[in-house]
Amino acid sequence: MYLALLVILLQCSELYTQERVFTFNTVEIKVQPSVKVKNGAPMSIVCHADISKSTDFQLKHNFTIFKDDKLVFMTVSDKRDAQYEISMARSSDTGEYECTVEAGGKTKSSNSLHVWVTGMTKPILTAEKKEVLEGEVVKLRCELPEEVPPLHFFFRKIKMNSTPKEKHVFEPYRNFSVVEFSVEEGDNILQFDCFGRRNVKLEFESSVHSNKTLVTVREPFIKPTLNAKPSSNITEGDRIQFECSTVVARMRGIEIILQKNKTILNSVRDERLLKYSAVATLEDSGEYLCKVEQGRASKTTKLNVVVSELFPKPILAASMSKLDENKELTLNCSISVFRKANFSILRKNSNGDIWLTNSRNLTMRVNVNDTGSYICKAEVKGIVKESKPVRINVYAPVSKPTLSVVSGLPEVVLGKPLRLICHSVMGTPPITFTFYKGNEVKKRVTNDTYATFLDENIRQNDKRGYKCDARNSHSSGMKTSNILNITVIVPIRNASLGSIPYGEVEDGSETAFLCSVKEGSWPIHFRIFRKTDREVLVFEKSENADRVIWHKKTMNRQDTGTYYCMASNKANVDVKSHPITISVILAAWQKGVIAAFVLIPIAGAVTLTLWWFLCKKKKAKGPSMEMSGSALATNLTSEKLTRQHNDGDYYSGSGYIEDSENHMKSADESKAPVQKGTETVYSEIRKANNDSVENRHSRIQGHPDAT
Repeated sequence: MYLALLVILLQCSELYTQERVFTFNTVEIKVQPSVKVKNGAPMSIVCHADISKSTDFQLKHNFTIFKDDKLVFMTVSDKRDAQYEISMARSSDTGEYECTVEAGGKTKSSNSLHVWVTGMTKPILTAEKKEVLEGEVVKLRCELPEEVPPLHFFFRKIKMNSTPKEKHVFEPYRNFSVVEFSVEEGDNILQFDCFGRRNVKLEFESSVHSNKTLVTVREPFIKPTLNAKPSSNITEGDRIQFECSTVVARMRGIEIILQKNKTILNSVRDERLLKYSAVATLEDSGEYLCKVEQGRASKTTKLNVVVSELFPKPILAASMSKLDENKELTLNCSISVFRKANFSILRKNSNGDIWLTNSRNLTMRVNVNDTGSYICKAEVKGIVKESKPVRINVYAPVSKPTLSVVSGLPEVVLGKPLRLICHSVMGTPPITFTFYKGNEVKKRVTNDTYATFLDENIRQNDKRGYKCDARNSHSSGMKTSNILNITVIVPIRNASLGSIPYGEVEDGSETAFLCSVKEGSWPIHFRIFRKTDREVLVFEKSENADRVIWHKKTMNRQDTGTYYCMASNKANVDVKSHPITISVILAAWQKGVIAAFVLIPIAGAVTLTLWWFLCKKKKAKGPSMEMSGSALATNLTSEKLTRQHNDGDYYSGSGYIEDSENHMKSADESKAPVQKGTETVYSEIRKANNDSVENRHSRIQGHPDAT
């Protein structure tokens, strides 16, 4: 029975659970009367939940309304609607609204809805002072009490019959702003107002203008008075006096300043009157300004003064502006239509003008130091006027120029540029220098005392000499230098080394080495080196020839090695030959001695053997055989001696030829006896000497007279 009741209860519980099923369809948010509401009007935010239920049962709803993600309203209701009432909408109520509904463990949110409360509250403007002095400032405060920053504030200063001056201030965090306006000269009664502006959805909305605030301005002093005595129209030489005055309420801090063209002429402090006097000149014509200042307040008065000319500027005339030294110069100072004046003539100088005479005329014999600018001055009634400067140039004649090579020696390496300098010790600049190569003009330069010329076209067979001339404005004319002849140095080309004998040389014999070059200016410095494990200089000589011969009298085993020669001249370029190898071998007599030491014991052994053999044979055959053996031995001995003598009449000789690299090589030894080989060596040396003289490389000069 209890079991049956339990089953029934469980089934009823399942049926009850199935009957309380619900789901959110939508959650909506609306604004009444519309999404745009005027400032001060009522506004309602309505949140509605659309829910579907399996049966009709009560469900509690938790409504939450957010503005710009901030909670503004919350309520619990069994109804499907909730309403957030705002009796008077303000611009601060503008924003993004969203509604969230929670029921039975389920939550649903609406889409966001933008609400714009149009119109801003009227700003409130207050002034720190209602009455100020000229030069002071007015401090203003503008507030939008019900608005939310960020806000823009605009302040206006309004004067009668003028355009208002406006200042703008952005306040990102405050709903008020403070500014200052300066009170300027001429400000009497001022009005100020302000208005606000905000940015809503990329659109600007402005408030109405605030109340107008009235500020009264008082003058700390009156506008100054500026007078000129005896008149503002006077003549040069007359004395003029300026007076500037004002009426001031408070003397402390008052200052009066007199200016002309922004230049302060005079000033006084804590006084009501300023005086300034001077002897009038033409330069004193113009506009004068009197300024009175106290604190920030400032007032000015202007006066125009005209000064008439008493006499014109003097004119200085010179008999000549360019002349030779020791010539006579006359200077004359004059004033048109005016003769009664005190004249003086001076020469301009950076340290002060140099006085020459207190007369209108000056005649003098000039020298170079008199070159400069001259002026004259005229004085009437204390007024001094100066003429325009006259430039006088006095010229000394140029001295004979000297032409030389910048590097020093009158020579140049072929292929290198030649730099010349032409210099005149004396002569008033500017001096014009002209460079010649032969009779051809190469360059003209105007300078003070020297000029340079670079010749990059140097040729081996160019015989033309160089010269230069110099001239200035002196009447003596041009001076010409001596002719400069240049030696052209031809660099060394193709050095070669040969030897006699070539290759193998007998110990103790003589060897001749020949070092030659194909081209190069004399003298040529020859050096011969031997290279084994190190390089050794074995011969050195300078020759006015294109070859040199070195006789090495006695060769020994230590002279074996590789030989090469180096040649150089004034071009300072070392040219190296190809190397040759020399091997020192044993001489013929040394080989004979060695052979003798080897052959004599062998010959003795043979003789003893033969003698033993003959003795044995003699014993065997008797006396007749002895005679036969003796004759045979005598014949053998005679034949041997004869053969040795004939062999001594001949010996191997050697000849030598020179290869393409000037190496002297050994000829076929079987074709030349020694005597003929020796003649060949010395004829080759003689031929080298003759060729050295005949093919001598002449030094190339810029002029036939050069050495």
